[in-house]
Amino acid sequence: MATQLPEDNGSTGMVDRIKRLLMTPAAEWDRIDSEPMTVKGIFTGWVVPLAAIGPVAALIGSLVFGYGAYGITYRPSITSALTTAVIGYALALGSTYVLALIIDALAPSFGATKNPVSAMKVAAFSATAGWLAGIFQILPALMILGLLGLYSLYLLWIGLPKLMKAPADKAVPYVLITMVVAVVVFIVVGTIAGAVSAQIARPLISASTGTTSGTVNVPGMGSVDLGKIEEAGKKMEAATARMQANAASGKTDAVPAAALQAMLPASIAGFARGDTESTSGGASGIGASTAQGKYSAGDQHFTLSVADMSALGALATLGGALNVQSNKQTSTGYEKTEMVGGAMVTEKWDSAEKRGKYETMAASRFLVSAEGNVTDIATLKQAVAAVDASKLAALAP
Repeated sequence: MATQLPEDNGSTGMVDRIKRLLMTPAAEWDRIDSEPMTVKGIFTGWVVPLAAIGPVAALIGSLVFGYGAYGITYRPSITSALTTAVIGYALALGSTYVLALIIDALAPSFGATKNPVSAMKVAAFSATAGWLAGIFQILPALMILGLLGLYSLYLLWIGLPKLMKAPADKAVPYVLITMVVAVVVFIVVGTIAGAVSAQIARPLISASTGTTSGTVNVPGMGSVDLGKIEEAGKKMEAATARMQANAASGKTDAVPAAALQAMLPASIAGFARGDTESTSGGASGIGASTAQGKYSAGDQHFTLSVADMSALGALATLGGALNVQSNKQTSTGYEKTEMVGGAMVTEKWDSAEKRGKYETMAASRFLVSAEGNVTDIATLKQAVAAVDASKLAALAP
């Protein structure tokens, strides 16, 4: 029977593995690669205990030392601090699972072997240094040492090609792309955690003891809607409770991949649907499912995908509160992110390559995306609009 650490049972075994992973990573990755494990076993036996280090340290640090700036110190209530820790913990668990899905999904593009267990091994064990560095959050003066967690990128560099069986000529780009994705995931998680901290610190900027309203201008970000932050926080708390309930029952509430696949139209504006693919998975109460179809018309083609982020989709509600927006112009195109009708929308276009991407969130949990080579971005927008958002929302349990 496959277990998480067949040769290293108990806390002593975990400590020994951590030492070997940090001191002799190449040899330890070989050992990890050869050991029979399961996605659930890795998640519950490694991710769940180690990912708790940072949130617990931050909880203790905030209650003992508080948050300080410009000579002002604020100590949150136990309830507020505990809520922040729980949400931070859920984000850490979720980001690890999402990263594993991404590693597995990218594998075929780089000649590697799709293997969800190996992908989870890479995501979980490479994150070890970052989780250990989270202990420095217990003392504000030591938080800068959290940068030592960047050693996790080195662990990823060594472990990913070994475990995903990437050919030598494609290993480097595979690792680099995964690193970029990992950094983006961690930045998003950090941003969300910061937003939650801002919500909890609202007594500093609002005297209201009931609901919070109004806006605050944040340098480099623009206006922040305090009411929406409070609303998003409540949704995230509910999502956390749902994940915990799912974990206890051994289930997830992700919409079946087959149901998502049924949402892909047979044709869109003259583009006929060809191959379709769907996947789903879950662990510790966190689930996700995706479906995608390939559409073509002559030499034009694009991929339309629908992904259910399940409880993690609640994170998308922060976009409206934080007034997320960005705009980048290039010599041949543009990239922009903005809020449209309360949903975050990302749009990219390169007029030279006639290639673009358009994606948006639906019902605060479904990510609908179209990407490919077409005449103009309007085609991709039309493809996304072809997926009925109201019917997607109705699929959610």
